[in-house]
Amino acid sequence: MINDPSIMQKTVEEIDRVVGKDRFVLESDLPNLNYVKACVKEAFRLHHVAPFNLPHMSTADAVVDGYFIPKGSHVLISRMGIGRNPNVWDKPLKFDPERHLGNNVDVELNDPDLNLISFSAGRRGLWARTLGRP
Repeated sequence: MINDPSIMQKTVEEIDRVVGKDRFVLESDLPNLNYVKACVKEAFRLHHVAPFNLPHMSTADAVVDGYFIPKGSHVLISRMGIGRNPNVWDKPLKFDPERHLGNNVDVELNDPDLNLISFSAGRRGLWARTLGRP
């Protein structure tokens, strides 16, 4: 955001409009901060907590994108490879939160299509996330 002041300006304007200048952002504000969430999602896409997910082992033979993975293979998923894949992302090295806005009314930090992995995915993916919801 420092490298593109217009992105910073849009973020500050959204926070000022939704939250104001007299208080901190509350969790209840998040559904109305779509541009801020798009910036967070874009940061997750480009800058990962770890370069790979934890190793997994395939429980059955599988074909993924034309590649045969035999049962018992150790599988490492590259978060950087997914988040910066030029076959999925236009200008993959550019920080562009607008790409996550699209037609969505509400920007979600997870991606059901697995074009990026912000936390983890599947049945073991950030299970505690649901504990904080009413």
